[in-house]
Amino acid sequence: MNIRTSFAANLLAGSMLLPLSALAGQAPGAASDPNIAISSKDRVYAAEQFSNTVSVSDPSTNKLLGVIKLGDPQPGNLSPLYKGQVLVHGMGFSPDHKTLAVVSIGSNSVTFIDTATNAVKHTTYVGRSPHEAFFTPDGKEVWVTVRGEDYISVIDAATFEEKAQIKVPAGPGMQIFSPDGKFGYICSSFNPETVVVSVADHQIVGHLKQESPFCPNIAASPDGKQVWFTLKDVGKTQVFNAQAPFDLIKTLDTGPITNHVNLVTNKNGSFAYVTVGGLNQVKVFRTDTFEQVATIPVGNLPHGIWPSGDGTRVYVGLENADQFAVIDTLTNKVIANIPIGQAPQAVAYVPNAVADGDGLANLVPLGKAGEAAHLKLSAKGEKDKTPSSVSLFDQGLTQVLQASVTGLEPKTMYVLALSDKADGSGPLEALSNFMTNPAGSAIVNAVGPIRQIVEAKHKDERRYLVVASVDDGKPGKVLQVQAAE
Repeated sequence: MNIRTSFAANLLAGSMLLPLSALAGQAPGAASDPNIAISSKDRVYAAEQFSNTVSVSDPSTNKLLGVIKLGDPQPGNLSPLYKGQVLVHGMGFSPDHKTLAVVSIGSNSVTFIDTATNAVKHTTYVGRSPHEAFFTPDGKEVWVTVRGEDYISVIDAATFEEKAQIKVPAGPGMQIFSPDGKFGYICSSFNPETVVVSVADHQIVGHLKQESPFCPNIAASPDGKQVWFTLKDVGKTQVFNAQAPFDLIKTLDTGPITNHVNLVTNKNGSFAYVTVGGLNQVKVFRTDTFEQVATIPVGNLPHGIWPSGDGTRVYVGLENADQFAVIDTLTNKVIANIPIGQAPQAVAYVPNAVADGDGLANLVPLGKAGEAAHLKLSAKGEKDKTPSSVSLFDQGLTQVLQASVTGLEPKTMYVLALSDKADGSGPLEALSNFMTNPAGSAIVNAVGPIRQIVEAKHKDERRYLVVASVDDGKPGKVLQVQAAE
């Protein structure tokens, strides 16, 4: 029985009698779950890495309601007395839609938030550099990938205390569960191996070889048949059998900086939506034939992605644009953009998150969390092409620079630098050396008063961002230059 047949049959059989908290055949729910139409009770969340906030949006109006402040930007978070969270990044939610779990990489924490009141219920500290968290389908456990180590931290969802650790290949990237709650699927960001773990006894029951070591994201299909995961370094997405023997089904070339994947069921069928950061696109594939059916331009560096409870919309966090792009899944067109916080990472759409009240408590305005400058770099001599995007996230007098650099040679050293000439001629001042991944891309970071330099009004004070080769440890030939405003 395919997903559409199963869905229709369940509606006819009175599946609307199931709890309203169930998801409508949309990940992470089951194909037999009922549709939940978009309403003002739903919420869309994004974890924002450099403002250390969680944005809260109303999908019925596609408006930002406010942000939950989990920490401060620099330099406040450099204090030895700092108590907030750092690098707010990962996100999951409970089956009853009442609790959001937010992972902060820099402070090694999972923050549990009440979706109705936006209040922090508890913060649990785990091992080094956790990445993602998700609740088991029965709501009893929260599994956290501790990417800086080699285990899954299993947290009791009732007490918020760690109850166990599951040993896995070092650098677990993300985990997701089969809709029936039998298996946990865990890909790795440091080793080319995905493992399958029995939820009942926490034992590894399956292995799958990844084509590369860097998997940041994984999703399980609502029909319980497929698991999709992304490989950020080589620009591929792989699909394997969700049931034993957990064998590989398909490998897709998706593009440089392939970030997240999620699965959508609508009246046209079942589809995988993949964010491709280096191309500023979302690519859409059928899950039966694996045919690519759409390429959707969305904006700078798409990262997290999640469908609405009825599969009619997909929300995409644009990491270098500080926005949500809202996609209509029947037309595969962007229909709205929502300003949110700095560098959105993981995204979650939670139907019926606010059962009672207006859900506005404990929210603050976007404020400084929405302040950033956005630039582009063009390949030198190819002014119409803009392969690289740059964001300068305001942290007061300084900014966190993040560049999504593409179009270079694979596995090669380059430098992001400042030049006093728009064409990159003359001496270069290095900001950050970086190595490209096998797809010729990289995410490059630097910190400083860079906006004041690259936007200086006086020509004698102004500098321009460039990407250059590295020769004998020094900046060499300029390959990309700052595009004209």
